[in-house]
Amino acid sequence: MQNLSRRRVLTLGAALGLVGVADPGKAWAWSSADSIAATDTVTDPWSVWDDATDPLVASLLENGQIPAVNTAFESWVNNGDPLPAGLPANLVSYLQQVNTLPSWADRTKLARAAQFNKRMSMYLFLLYGLGSGIMSTVIPREARNVYYSAGGADMQSRAAKTFTYGYDLSALDAFQPTGHFVVTSNKTRLTHAAVRHLLPQSPAWRAVTDDQDFIPISNGDILITFHSLGTYVYGKLKSWGIRMSAAEEDAYLHQWQVALHLLGVRDDFIPASWAAAKQQSAYALTPLLAPTPEGIDLADVLLGLVSQVDLGVTQGFQREFARYVLSDKIGDWLRLPRDLVSRGLIEVGWPAYVAFREGLSPIMPTGFSMFDQFVRGLAMLFLNNGTSTSYTPITIPTGNRP
Repeated sequence: MQNLSRRRVLTLGAALGLVGVADPGKAWAWSSADSIAATDTVTDPWSVWDDATDPLVASLLENGQIPAVNTAFESWVNNGDPLPAGLPANLVSYLQQVNTLPSWADRTKLARAAQFNKRMSMYLFLLYGLGSGIMSTVIPREARNVYYSAGGADMQSRAAKTFTYGYDLSALDAFQPTGHFVVTSNKTRLTHAAVRHLLPQSPAWRAVTDDQDFIPISNGDILITFHSLGTYVYGKLKSWGIRMSAAEEDAYLHQWQVALHLLGVRDDFIPASWAAAKQQSAYALTPLLAPTPEGIDLADVLLGLVSQVDLGVTQGFQREFARYVLSDKIGDWLRLPRDLVSRGLIEVGWPAYVAFREGLSPIMPTGFSMFDQFVRGLAMLFLNNGTSTSYTPITIPTGNRP
């Protein structure tokens, strides 16, 4: 039975484009020698939260200051914007320390990553939206945290905020004064701290969670999210034969390294290479994927939002494509209906579409325009933040799902 379980994990990991498999019952053993800190220690990231942020946000919530903070934050959008007036003194002091890139951030690599994101935008938004977005619903802790938090009650708004984070990271000026990503990361980090304080007060969440000490969103959970985004997308691009230079691959990783730091992940957990990231994902992602009632419901809502956009394909095609990029195992977990005619078209047509777009084949495949409209439609959904072309503000919650 144990060997069968291991084979299933291997199959799922391969389907997601991830290399390396950990025994699902094996304790965390990833060494920080492979992290950017290179300290050669082994620390369980699920026992690490955010000591710099959590007490601060807890006090803001308990003192009823969050609504005023959210109002002040409305004018704080660009990285180069000054901190808004009217913030509590302890929040100002905190933001003055964290509202900056880490000392090890490489501006040249970040600029290269921006150009790579522009070149890969069609694939990235497809995989972020239909791949990573749906994968999040089979990450049990993430699905339960989202479902029972305030965002779970309005998934269109929640999806728009998630799109905002990915869009801001992918923008050409993401880390420049005119970009948004540093500010967006700070707001997201504060939001995580609020959820850590609020969710343990939810009896419904406490009844289903397996979070250690009933505290959600540990460093381990954020690493899971990274692997479901960055590591997963990198693996898919490689498996599809997308051309990437070594410098581009390194730059794409570096933007995620900076992103993790800005979200409060300790440097000794941040992988120093893609090889280290793939190895870590064997502990932090693949063995932990599983269905939950909350995740099945969230996936249905998210796919419903995608269906509202004219992608030039049927709903059956859309769901089969989700199966194609994630695996039939995950599709079965989420009870996605089958459309075998569409699946046959995808399995033949998608590799040919990629090859033609990448200049690897001179032959335009049958169905090229359909695939092109599908990809462009998903990209526009992502670029429109799920709702409109306007900036979607990230607000700190003051309660849980009603």
